[in-house]
Amino acid sequence: MAFGFDNIWSGDYCSQIMKSQTFPISEIHVKQLEEIVSIIKNGGIGVIPTDTIYGIVGLAANAKTVEKIYKLRKRTSSKPMIILIESEKQIADLGVRLSDPEIETLSQVWPNPISVVVEAAEPKLQYLHRGKKSLAFRMPDNKFLLKLLKLTGPIVAPSANFEGEEPAKTITEAKEYFKEIVEFYIDAGELKSKPSTIAKLEEAKLTILRAGAVEIPAKFLK
Repeated sequence: MAFGFDNIWSGDYCSQIMKSQTFPISEIHVKQLEEIVSIIKNGGIGVIPTDTIYGIVGLAANAKTVEKIYKLRKRTSSKPMIILIESEKQIADLGVRLSDPEIETLSQVWPNPISVVVEAAEPKLQYLHRGKKSLAFRMPDNKFLLKLLKLTGPIVAPSANFEGEEPAKTITEAKEYFKEIVEFYIDAGELKSKPSTIAKLEEAKLTILRAGAVEIPAKFLK
């Protein structure tokens, strides 16, 4: 672990990390996956390939981890981060309640690179919604990610870069940003993708906020 980041890293677990590990995605088997899951569930942070681009990720349920990612990315503190999930149930696991019709709509458009903004005004989620009282969730159409998310639970996953700079397209570029101050990297080669479609969910219907990788069928739109 690089020195000079005591204000970011604290605790016995982080103090034991001396060097970032890099996992080629083709070489991740049961043992490596268990190691990655353990790091995340213990509050660690890594860079992984998402269904769009590389993201810097950590456990969404861990407020300290979320704050570390804001500091590492130099991200504006009032901007919420995207949350990746494995199932609609994981939204409820975070304490966000949706109606049955809303859950049904999500089940029809996911998994896909569609980020859906939902109301999330609960005070206990302030560290995630940053006063916006809404959160954006995405269920990726990616077998590896879904397997990882099933084991870790929801993770925050903003793009792997400093705010205002170009997102990393490769692990080499990600390491130029974060060097040894994240616990691990998962290398899936160069990633090039359109950004996710962003939509807001209200009364079981979606409103497009940003066009992106996937076109949402009209029957799900307001």
